[in-house]
Amino acid sequence: MANEDKKDFNAMLHDNKDMPKIEVIKDKKSIEKYGGCKMYFAPPIDYERVMKKVPYGKIITVGMLREYFAELSGADFTEPITAGIFVSIVAWASYQSSDDETPYWRTLKANGELNAKYPGGIEAQKEKLEEEGFTVIQKGRKNVRYYVKDYENALFDLK
Repeated sequence: MANEDKKDFNAMLHDNKDMPKIEVIKDKKSIEKYGGCKMYFAPPIDYERVMKKVPYGKIITVGMLREYFAELSGADFTEPITAGIFVSIVAWASYQSSDDETPYWRTLKANGELNAKYPGGIEAQKEKLEEEGFTVIQKGRKNVRYYVKDYENALFDLK
């Protein structure tokens, strides 16, 4: 996202954009890729509600959120692009709000990767995670990425 300082992320968080909803897709490649044709769209506020539940010392992934919403709604999968956008909106809304912080830094990308689109980027998320006892490791030389070491051991059960 660009121009974060000029956007009202709390307004975005509360704009449900006609969600929740399920759409039936017909594209064969997408059906094969995601394992079904019923695609769920969760509103941004639902992402915040679930992300707030992740306690100190635990983490989740965006993929876990998507699986959770799909199961809850009876869909085959949750739409991945809006999921990533809405997780970022939750992070920025929390950052802009002075009260009732959402621990967005505990929500990682696939394979335990840190999210550069969060407020303060990788460094800020790394710092918050290390304060909670996680070890962050760097992978790659040219395309450097950061991951929580052994993240699987700290996953929070959303059920």
